[in-house]
Amino acid sequence: MKTLVVHAHPEPKSLNSSLKDLTVSTLESAGHEVQVSDLYAMNWKAVLDAADYGLDASQRLKVALDSGRAFESGALTADVLAEQEKLLWADTIIFHFPLWWYTMPAILKGWVDRVFTYRFAYGVGEHNETKYGERYGEGTLAGKRAMLSVTTGGPESQYDARGINGPIDDLLFPIQHGILYYPGIEVLPPFVLYSADRMTDEEYQDVAKAWEQRLLTMGSTEPIAFRRQNFGDYEIPSLRLKEGLEPAGRTGFGLHVRS
Repeated sequence: MKTLVVHAHPEPKSLNSSLKDLTVSTLESAGHEVQVSDLYAMNWKAVLDAADYGLDASQRLKVALDSGRAFESGALTADVLAEQEKLLWADTIIFHFPLWWYTMPAILKGWVDRVFTYRFAYGVGEHNETKYGERYGEGTLAGKRAMLSVTTGGPESQYDARGINGPIDDLLFPIQHGILYYPGIEVLPPFVLYSADRMTDEEYQDVAKAWEQRLLTMGSTEPIAFRRQNFGDYEIPSLRLKEGLEPAGRTGFGLHVRS
C-alpha cells in the first residue's frame, strides 16, 4: 500500500507530530511505502493567489477557470504539482491535524485550496440529464481512501449529540464529505482524540496502541457510507435526496449517509 501522510501542526514535539511519526514507522515496518507532506516544515504557502497560475491567470482572477487552465497546460507551481503527484501516487491519505475553531488549521485548508484545482479534483466528467459531473463517489481520486487523525482540546462529552460543540461527525462532515468524498475518495471513520492537552504519558501508550491497530486494519475497515451522487439517490439536476430515502428520524448531514 502507498500512503501519503499530510501533517498540519507547528510543533514537532506535539501529540499530532508524535502520531504522525508513529504512522510512518508503523506503516513502513508493515512493508508499506510512505510519503509525508509536513506542511509547517515545508513552509507551505497557504494563500491562493494569481501567482499560482502564472500566465494562465486572468487579469481579473477567476479561481476555478484559471486553476483549470493552469492545470491543463502544466503551468501550476512546482509545489502544487508535487502534491497532486503524491495524491495520484497514493492509495491512502492520512491527515493529522488539531481541530482549531471547529475546522482544520489554515495551512491545511490552504493546501486544499491550492492543490485541489479545477479539472483535477473537481470540474470533471460530463453533465447530462442523468449525470451531474463526476463527484461524490466518482472523480479523479476515486478508488483511494482517506482517514482523519484529529485532536481536540475539549472532552468527548462536548462533542456528542447533546454536547455544546455539536456532534463530532457534523463538525467533520465538511472535511470528510465536502473535501474528500467530493473528488471520489472513500473516507474511513476518523480517529479522534479528545482532551489532548490533558493527556498523560500513560494514556498516550494506550492511544498509540489503538492508533497502530487502526493503521494496520485500514484495508479491512468499511468506509463511511456516503451516498453516491449519480447512482439513483438524488434527483437530477436539483441534487435533492429523493423522497422516501431518508432514514427514520435522521435529519441534516445524516441524510447523506446510507443506513
